[in-house]
Amino acid sequence: MCGITGWVDYERDLTAEHATALAMTRTMALRGPDGEGVWIDPHVALGHRRLAVIDVAGGAQPMSEGPATIVYSGEAYNFRELRRELEAAGHRFRTHSDTEVVLQAYLRWGADLVDRLNGMFAFAIWDRRTEELLLIRDRMGIKPLYYAPTPHGVLFGSEPKAILANPLFTARIDEDGLSELLTNAKTPGHGIFHGMREVVPGHVVRISRDGLTDRRYWELTAREHTDDVPTTVRHVRELLDDIVERQLIADVPLCTLLSGGLDSSALTALADRALGVDSVRSFAVDFTDETGGFVPDEMRDTADGPYVHDVAKHVGAEHTDVILASDQLASPVVMDSVLRARDLPGMGDMDSSLYLLFSEIRRHSTVALSGESADEVFGGYRWFHDPAAVNADTFPWATTAIANGRGLFDSGLNARAEAYLDARYREALAEVPHLPEASPLERRMREICYLHLTRMVRLLLDRKDRLSMAVGLEVRVPFCDHRLVEYVFNTPWSHKTYDGREKSLLRGAVADTLPESVVRRRKSPYPATQNPSYEQAVRNRLGDIVTDSAAPIRPYLDLKAVHTALQRPVGHASLQRDRIALERAVALNDWLTIYRPQQN
Repeated sequence: MCGITGWVDYERDLTAEHATALAMTRTMALRGPDGEGVWIDPHVALGHRRLAVIDVAGGAQPMSEGPATIVYSGEAYNFRELRRELEAAGHRFRTHSDTEVVLQAYLRWGADLVDRLNGMFAFAIWDRRTEELLLIRDRMGIKPLYYAPTPHGVLFGSEPKAILANPLFTARIDEDGLSELLTNAKTPGHGIFHGMREVVPGHVVRISRDGLTDRRYWELTAREHTDDVPTTVRHVRELLDDIVERQLIADVPLCTLLSGGLDSSALTALADRALGVDSVRSFAVDFTDETGGFVPDEMRDTADGPYVHDVAKHVGAEHTDVILASDQLASPVVMDSVLRARDLPGMGDMDSSLYLLFSEIRRHSTVALSGESADEVFGGYRWFHDPAAVNADTFPWATTAIANGRGLFDSGLNARAEAYLDARYREALAEVPHLPEASPLERRMREICYLHLTRMVRLLLDRKDRLSMAVGLEVRVPFCDHRLVEYVFNTPWSHKTYDGREKSLLRGAVADTLPESVVRRRKSPYPATQNPSYEQAVRNRLGDIVTDSAAPIRPYLDLKAVHTALQRPVGHASLQRDRIALERAVALNDWLTIYRPQQN
């Protein structure tokens, strides 16, 4: 896993711009602590920061072969099969890295190589024969890749900060960008900063002297599902066994993230089986408590700890609990690190705790397997099963408390954000592929699944990538394997809920590997601290902000609503709605202060 960046300019000699190319590259030093490289030709500069995972000794980048040079981030899980195919066709290899396999695959198949890749990846290839740059991103958007067209070329990078380091680009934000931040719409291709784009997952962007073209190479399609429930469950298990085995390949220490939920527990158990005699290593997060114990709330019925320990004991994992205190979660240093990692306002303590968890894991492992995206693939969130949320004329997660974080902002700003969210929802619905004979329920549940797989999951994958790579940890997400996603997307909703519960197909596929307590457990999202001292610290921060006449967030706030919220008692009742709103206001103020985007 790595950070990539680059600059193409057809009217400038970039051999004189080494200092700028190096500055762009070094913005991503945390993504790649193991190596640095810059390659420059007259009209292109490519930069790379390396986190060595496969072929530690031989996989340095930028990497060139014949007329092509690549900077690559990610993993191709089928690189061994591709290497054998290429060797049989006469290609010769100098390293054992998957990067060289991707580069040689380009030389044989051109841009169509992407159809053959199984993995998570974002990479750029410069072809000196045509003076063209290809920007390619994986199907699900696991690895980030941003670009900004310029009058004579393009700037690109794994993160916005790489583009912001080039003097050709000025940080600006317009009304759409602000609405994107406030709604978490995760519109495909939207880069938040005005003039910046994301390569849409499943797309190839080509830059040439004639301009820029954008081609889709993968999308979710509607296909009739003919397997019965037992056959479907069996095939899901076969896919998971293959996916986990592939994603355990690494030349560095590897572990799993374990929350005690069905998703992470399944991966931990399957990884332990695939490792054979070696025990899997697992990590979980928990919080110090000053309230007398866990209290159920509207999102979480049970604490994770007992289930985590049931799984660890059941599979014989080498397990570690990472215990975090509220002063760590509210630490200005940690919050600043999270903000700079994301280049965007974050999600409060859920970001801080994930960053701190990853920091501790990185002391022991370089690669971790995560259960992220299983809820989107298999229908796990509670609102999948709430008729009011399903039938709401908006993104279903927008009806929940955890998404309701704009209560402290100006009413006009909120109205514009709501209109923006509605427009993005209509666009998303228009994309959904349907089968002609589907019932109204099947049509709607296909829409709900599609919205999650093309919008919400990308928000969470982006968060996981930034916070893990900020400490040099590679996080793999087996449930994002496109073969699994395509197969489950086309299973009927009646199959996905055949046992009357959420994630029926996943539960049926892995029940034999898990303790009964986890098989029976109801869905519980990523944990948040219930320690009131954390909320008090956030309140104190916002109180200081609103008394500062120069605070950049002030023009966006409803100051009366802020004062009312700050006067309410701290406590569990406000955990979801009030605290999320407080966190969002503080995070946006910090982002505006540090990044200072010009207002368009």
